[in-house]
Amino acid sequence: MMLSPDQAADSDHPSSAHSDPESLGGADAKVLGSVSDLEPVEEAEGDVKGGSRAALYPHPQQLSREEKRRRRRATAKYRSAHATRERIRVEAFNLAFAELRKLLPTLPPDKKLSKIEILRLAICYISYLNHVLDV
Repeated sequence: MMLSPDQAADSDHPSSAHSDPESLGGADAKVLGSVSDLEPVEEAEGDVKGGSRAALYPHPQQLSREEKRRRRRATAKYRSAHATRERIRVEAFNLAFAELRKLLPTLPPDKKLSKIEILRLAICYISYLNHVLDV
């Protein structure tokens, strides 16, 4: 609680210390208000360091479109769905490389190649096939 200069000088005397907002009088009473004037804050499911989520984040209607998107992406459900989609995408990607690898001639035929090696070999093989067709 902030004390005015007059109150700070009188704070040495315990009888002059005021603890309730109405006894401060005037402008201080308007600024501080009373406990009953405060709106109740809903508690979120999990507390965050130093306070609840409701206290740290503004009301959803006050958020920008980007902030809403960022919060939606921060949920466990969204992250799990995103991880599943990414896993499916990577599996399809690897399957496509495996299929391409089967079409490329190498010695030995079962030699393990990296993705960049597969792409470079495919480029060379396509160039070779074009050359064969042109002759």
